[in-house]
Amino acid sequence: MANKEKLFTEFTAPTTQEWLDKIQVDLKGADFQKRLVWRTNEGFNVQPFYRREDLANLKTPDALPGEFPFVRGNKKDSNTWYVRQNIIVNVAGDASDATSAIKEANKKALDILNKGVDSLGFKLPGKLVSKETVEALLEGIYCDIVEVNFATCPRHSLELAQILVEFFQKKGYDKEKVVGSIEFDPMQKMVMKGKDVTPVLEFGPQLVETLKEYPHFRCIAVDSDALNNAGAYIVQELGYALAWGNEYLQQLTDAGVDADLAAESIKFNMGVSENYFMEIAKFRAARLLWAQIVKQYEPKSDSACKMIVNASTSAYNQTLFDSYVNLLRSQTEAMSAALGSVHSMVVTPFDAPYEEATDFSERIARNQQLLIKEESHFDRIVDPSAGSYYIEHLTDALATEAWKIFLKVEEEGGFLAAVKAGTIQDDINATNVKRHGDAAKRKEFLLGTNQFPNFTEKSEGKKAKARTCGCGKDEEPAFKAINSTRLAADFEDLRIHTEETKVPTAFMLTIGNLAMRQARAQFSCNFLACAGYKVIDNLGFKTVEEGVDAALEAKADIVVICSSDDEYAEYAIPAFKYLNGRAMFVVAGAPACTLKEYNQKLGI
Repeated sequence: MANKEKLFTEFTAPTTQEWLDKIQVDLKGADFQKRLVWRTNEGFNVQPFYRREDLANLKTPDALPGEFPFVRGNKKDSNTWYVRQNIIVNVAGDASDATSAIKEANKKALDILNKGVDSLGFKLPGKLVSKETVEALLEGIYCDIVEVNFATCPRHSLELAQILVEFFQKKGYDKEKVVGSIEFDPMQKMVMKGKDVTPVLEFGPQLVETLKEYPHFRCIAVDSDALNNAGAYIVQELGYALAWGNEYLQQLTDAGVDADLAAESIKFNMGVSENYFMEIAKFRAARLLWAQIVKQYEPKSDSACKMIVNASTSAYNQTLFDSYVNLLRSQTEAMSAALGSVHSMVVTPFDAPYEEATDFSERIARNQQLLIKEESHFDRIVDPSAGSYYIEHLTDALATEAWKIFLKVEEEGGFLAAVKAGTIQDDINATNVKRHGDAAKRKEFLLGTNQFPNFTEKSEGKKAKARTCGCGKDEEPAFKAINSTRLAADFEDLRIHTEETKVPTAFMLTIGNLAMRQARAQFSCNFLACAGYKVIDNLGFKTVEEGVDAALEAKADIVVICSSDDEYAEYAIPAFKYLNGRAMFVVAGAPACTLKEYNQKLGI
């Protein structure tokens, strides 16, 4: 007979107020709100702890996997996703170069399909779209087993769709088994580049009509990953992605497309940043809100309300220096996407900021997904974060804030009208500027860049890759554009400039209190190394004269005195006078004595 005795029944469960009282005691008078409550960039507060009562008014914990509103995912029996790798078909020269490029892309595709990939993304120049090209590109690839996705110039997407349908029919594929997409998203060029491609939007209904017999092959894309890679906060990407998708849905239904068919033709390409738990919640909130939006169009089936998401790990937070740290960022991002129950995923190779991905970096990127799938079994459990007080709260809070953005865009006339007015671009640009400013002040950390850099690393000729649209046309923008660089770009430019001019040497004159001098020397070394300066740390000196002599012997350009606040009155002034202008003098820390008082004592 099973023992049904409950554990810990002899203990009384503390109330929330009792927890708060205990916390306040431990804080010793410090402000609870300032010390422990996190004010997020997404516009809401996160508490230091949550309890069951915090979910009392939430509906998300009652949802079931695979059922409307799909907050817990589109599947009931697993959490599997497609492991996707993108292949760019590069063509620089004549027809012979194009033929060679197509063969090379096909060869690469066949190779990676044997290395764990089951989803392919081909980026194909519009000028190469032809029956012969498609057949050569898909030679030996079984499109009823492997997911195939295509990105090309929007003006050639309809032609590509017609070619693919003919190809699928020729191969005799079961229409239910063909999974993939054509990533037709003219509005992406409008919001990112300011280009007026409004006439191309008319191809949307024809695209949907062409592919309507292939229910799992989607042809309208919402490329909100572009916003993520431009520095957008999580709630901004989510809110604008919903408005973006709704714009396409409205256009399709206004053109006479059946609501079910219209909704089932849309696919979301979303980014995923390093905010681990909030990104999990983002995908849950996205499905919840999209299902509610589609429901307003009165589809015949709840299945039409499913949101299909391909997630790509962020390029915005990738770095040129200490680039292997990119692996840490993209690994947690991949974990967030998997636990957030996405349809497919692309892990951006760690070397993407400065070179075309190598075989090694692409292999690592694939294996990052395979590790969490095959070894950690993230594909086995549906929505494992469900019921977590914290993640359920984040899901609800993100949904609330994103919905505000969605409604604001709708009040402006919809996504297309807002893009033409430039309000979306202004919002993302302002966030990007703020994030660069926060990174410069080290309010936002980038490990290996503005915090704990590799002291001895050199660029070794690495330069940031130029970003191009790939369309081959340089048109004058009709609307505002989004202007963005990676978050680390300013620090990288600074370090490279330092390398190309003169690398200053900073010498730590450590003296006095052991704990304080070590802490301040470590801080100063990290701070100055962020600019590519050579730093020399030391164990400690008995006198300031000994320290200054050692610094000059090391040919230091900067002498940083590191001690405790109380001891600076004893050490700083003699050190400054003994140095006598032979190098720049810096006091590490924030001593009680004001800068003005120090200057007066030093006679400057």
